[in-house]
Amino acid sequence: MEQKIRNMTTITPLEKLTSPLGGQVIELQQLDYAGGGMSLLRTRIREKSRFTVFEIDPQTAQLWGEALLRWVQTQPQSVLQPQEPT
Repeated sequence: MEQKIRNMTTITPLEKLTSPLGGQVIELQQLDYAGGGMSLLRTRIREKSRFTVFEIDPQTAQLWGEALLRWVQTQPQSVLQPQEPT
C-alpha cells in the first residue's frame, strides 16, 4: 500500500471497504507523526458528499474492534457474506 507524507505526518492506507446497503466508503489509515509518539488509526467514512473523520489510539481501536466482533457473532450466519476488498 502507498504511503503519503503530509506536514511531516506519514499516512499509510490499511483498508478500504464499501457498505453494500448504504454505499458508504470506509477507509482505515495509520497516522505516524514525525515527532514520534504512538500511531493513531484514522477512520474516514464517506456518505455521498459528507465525510466523517476521526482518529483513535490503539487501546480504543482494540476495544472497538472487539465490540464489532462480539456484535457480528450474534448475527445469523445466513446474512454474513464475504465482501471483496475495493
